[in-house]
Amino acid sequence: MPENHAEIAQMRAITISREYGSGGGEVAQRLAHRLGWELVDHEILIRVAQELNITELEAEEHDERGESLVNYLINSMRVLQPAMFTLEPQPVLTNTRVYREALTKVVEAAIARGHVIIVGRGSQVLLAGRRDVFHVRIVAPFDLRVQYVMQREGLGKGDAEARIQMKDHDRERYLQTQYRRNPDDPALYDLVINSGILDLDTVTDLITLGVERKAKRLHIPTNELGPKAGLTRYPGQPGDIRPPTS
Repeated sequence: MPENHAEIAQMRAITISREYGSGGGEVAQRLAHRLGWELVDHEILIRVAQELNITELEAEEHDERGESLVNYLINSMRVLQPAMFTLEPQPVLTNTRVYREALTKVVEAAIARGHVIIVGRGSQVLLAGRRDVFHVRIVAPFDLRVQYVMQREGLGKGDAEARIQMKDHDRERYLQTQYRRNPDDPALYDLVINSGILDLDTVTDLITLGVERKAKRLHIPTNELGPKAGLTRYPGQPGDIRPPTS
């Protein structure tokens, strides 16, 4: 499917949220290859680990798991940089804020570099205010996700189901703990795609088209955006509006 790379180049990033086993990670790789953009997935873990002076393995063990990761990172920072903290233990809210600032710094560095595809890590919330970022969520029916994990990871059905449930729970808890948001909220995204029937190449096509179309609207004032754009008033009163009762 041909795309207008000049239009797309105006965008800084694509964020991808995904249900585990929906093929979201694979789609991110295909997008990066097609657009020639950098895939920022595991690299975020490495850079957060560097920022907080912990090992990559330690970051991996707690990735997208919410409060447990927050407490671990803050305790590590307290040992390494005690001047940053009081002697009394900090409330979870304060710990969350410090961790979120570290992650935000890493994500903003990626955005400053530009033309990046960021997978997970709350990036759809961190970058929600930027019109030059395209936000996508990829979902699929549970039974098809089980089949995907069984095939890709060589697991039995029971183990695949348990892994999906664990990963989905961890990601949901992470976003709720860090940002008080639910990853299933469709208003967080420009596009939500069900990969249950559409193949992953088609999913990649749709995202690419969406990025191009959003780029074309970057110059439009915010107050002229939305579903009302280009529409006039109904010729008559909608039939489902009831007159006020006395």
